[in-house]
Amino acid sequence: MSDINKNLKDAEGSMDKTISHTAAELLKVRAGKASPSMLDGIMVNFYGMQNALPQMASVTSADARTLLVKPFDKTSLIEIERAIQNSDLGVSPKNEGGTLRVSFPPLSEERRKGLVKQVKNEIEDAKVKVRNIRKDTNESLKKLVKTGTPEDDVKKAEATVQVLTDKFIKKLDEMMVAKEKELLTV
Repeated sequence: MSDINKNLKDAEGSMDKTISHTAAELLKVRAGKASPSMLDGIMVNFYGMQNALPQMASVTSADARTLLVKPFDKTSLIEIERAIQNSDLGVSPKNEGGTLRVSFPPLSEERRKGLVKQVKNEIEDAKVKVRNIRKDTNESLKKLVKTGTPEDDVKKAEATVQVLTDKFIKKLDEMMVAKEKELLTV
């Protein structure tokens, strides 16, 4: 029975990680307010190496639509500015000497709908990952029958895996509804 419990715990842990990763990705999608986490995915080429922007600069929000980026090393300012310009955020940072001011324009209706579509794709990817975890776990459970685990126990475990899958899919749907509401609220 312990092999079954291990498989169930592993499945739940993997599904939890999928939810956490998706939540982090959704934080990067801009609603109406500028958030420092929006710049987390930007990679800066500095001295021939790719570095994440948060490792090279402090990012703070000056107001609802403006972020301030202050590099730890002043010589990296130009490279950080270039990385932000080349990102898919569609903004141009303003160089103010030692800091960069990144102003985000208000979202147009068209852009909001595009962001909703992006969020739906992210949620759908997460659902696929959860279903793949279910499939892999069920395959592992079926292998236990060959090693002498009673078939009834495996069938109960498969039902438990389905309950877990349903629970996490429901969480993803709730995340989608909340983010969609946030994006479409002007």
